[in-house]
Amino acid sequence: ELAQWLVTPPGQYLLAWEQAQLDRVVADLFGFHALQLGMPELDALRGNRMPHHWLARDSGSATQPRIAALYCDTDALPFPERSVDLVVLPHTLELARDPHLTLAEVERVLVPEGRVVILGFNPASLWGLRQRCGRLRQRLGGRGPLFLPRPGAFIGYWRLRDWLRLLSFEVEGGRFGGYRPPLGSEGWLARFAWMDRIGDRWWPVLGSIYMLVAVK
Repeated sequence: ELAQWLVTPPGQYLLAWEQAQLDRVVADLFGFHALQLGMPELDALRGNRMPHHWLARDSGSATQPRIAALYCDTDALPFPERSVDLVVLPHTLELARDPHLTLAEVERVLVPEGRVVILGFNPASLWGLRQRCGRLRQRLGGRGPLFLPRPGAFIGYWRLRDWLRLLSFEVEGGRFGGYRPPLGSEGWLARFAWMDRIGDRWWPVLGSIYMLVAVK
């Protein structure tokens, strides 16, 4: 369902922001092995200069656009301990069977000083509010699609930081984006482009998407 949503105007808006952030963040991260876990619609590692890049997907995603290097469960990665220098998780935790176990696996396979980059939906945003209202309406017997994909659950930015600290990660930085309202039309989204320009200054933690970087 996420793949289908990503071809919609709000999905393309999200992809553009996330690709730009990843291109900037991973460019100066060095090592030998980099892993993107999930969401092949993003080329998360294209700006990174490590010699070995891996795209891993779960076994249910065989119809996705990019060919994966391997298929695996996110909570059972087929890599030895301390063997990967960079792991990118684009909305992976939201769709994982157990996000805690997935993060623990990432910690296991990362080398000391290795980085994890995490992308997620922000529940404390206009998009998050619309999704909660849609779920409530459906529970009360109402009809109509949800704005965001149905599977998975949002993980708050500050909650995720706590999870990382429990695994002895040090959070290096984070950024929010996607300040435009939850609108399905490309034209209407374009009309609210001004909200992206002032969002970082006036309501920096209310963006609909966040990116977080942490070091082991």
